[in-house]
Amino acid sequence: MNLLPRVLILMILGSIPLFAAKSPNFVVIFCDDLGYGDLGCFGHPTIQTPNLDRMAAQGIKFTQFYAAAPVCTPSRAALLTGRLPVRSGMCSDKRRVLFPDSAGGLPQREITLAEGLKTKGYATAAIGKWHLGHKTQYLPTNNGFDTYFGIPYSNDMDRIASATKYREACKNAKIEYFNVPLLRDTKEIERPADQTTITRRYTEEAIRFIQTNKNNPFFVYLAHSMPHVPLFRDKPFVGVSKRGIYGDVIEEIDWSVGQILKTLQDEGLAENTLVWFTSDNGPWLIFETHGGSAGLLRDGKGSTWEGGMREPGIAWWPGRIKPHTNHSIASTMDIYTTCLTLAGAKVPEDRVVDGMDLTSVLLKGGKGPREAMFFYRGEQLYAVRKGPWKAHYITRAAYGRSQPEKHDPPVLYHLDHDPAEKHDLAKENPVVLAEIAKVVKEHNAKLVRGKNQLNTLIQK
Repeated sequence: MNLLPRVLILMILGSIPLFAAKSPNFVVIFCDDLGYGDLGCFGHPTIQTPNLDRMAAQGIKFTQFYAAAPVCTPSRAALLTGRLPVRSGMCSDKRRVLFPDSAGGLPQREITLAEGLKTKGYATAAIGKWHLGHKTQYLPTNNGFDTYFGIPYSNDMDRIASATKYREACKNAKIEYFNVPLLRDTKEIERPADQTTITRRYTEEAIRFIQTNKNNPFFVYLAHSMPHVPLFRDKPFVGVSKRGIYGDVIEEIDWSVGQILKTLQDEGLAENTLVWFTSDNGPWLIFETHGGSAGLLRDGKGSTWEGGMREPGIAWWPGRIKPHTNHSIASTMDIYTTCLTLAGAKVPEDRVVDGMDLTSVLLKGGKGPREAMFFYRGEQLYAVRKGPWKAHYITRAAYGRSQPEKHDPPVLYHLDHDPAEKHDLAKENPVVLAEIAKVVKEHNAKLVRGKNQLNTLIQK
């Protein structure tokens, strides 16, 4: 019997694929200091985010999506390595982030998402804020990225001290107040960076990279500088938002998201591209109207309360994701493991990887695999979530001179019932506390701390 007709029939019926599956593309859009309540689809009453609202409606809106740290450097390290920053040494009790005088950065032994995807032939680009070390060996092009266009650390650094006081400079910002460099790969191409046009230029860079690499699998890591203070926006967005300058900035980011999604659709790439949108930590509340909102959550950037680490989380993949709202616990670290798995790349087995595979959640919906979340402030474990319960062993105000307060027994909140963390239920739930204590004990028993990368300064 001639087998050819049978093979053709099986192909048509779907038992054998007509074409080999093409590796999916990945785009990670990562904001800086965006609050849980700053988007229309997450409840903001006056900031207009139609593109992100549409992205959430067409994809998965995660309501319990966490950054791995409440400040920039450790959070970004966790996203790109899939590991708690205490494991890589990218956190500190003394200097919470890297600064222009820092000598350290992301250790070479860490395997970034870009490096993992390179093993499967991906083209990779980092665009925007890096903040994982500004010395050459720590920059993106030495960590798995083919190209880099962006600023090496936060946009409020390299401030011209003689210009004006820090708070005043941030609230009444001018380009010349902040001598932040703009880099192309490892070369400085502009200083100070023109931050009024930076969101637009990041967007244009991402679009060019997508169009150039549309015939190959690609990974774009677009880490916006905004809405970290000082706030800047391009001319078309000045005064467009009822929320003031902060709203203008968010609405420009929403425009940027719309441009990227449109490019993917115009190039016929949308159904083969998974796009993530989230942020590195919560809103910087001390900057009042120049900072964002954590919505109903408690506190903001810098704290291990929910407002410091729970973020808007959106995943978009037309034709693959069944649109829905998902209440599973998930984390930016899970992006690492999920993308490597979808690409057919190997998740490192020679180290602890904290990221979990969300493939089944993306493709089938339902409950995700994560049961626990660890809340570190610097090098110290402050709180642990298990299921709906969160126990705080230490609490401390995000900023200021207050001292940490230790709790024995811990304070305990049921986050499904009380996401604002107002009602301590520790006395009524000793069994829950015992279960969480067991999780902490198991975590500590296997914890190998990385050499601290944030405390070493450049020798002058």
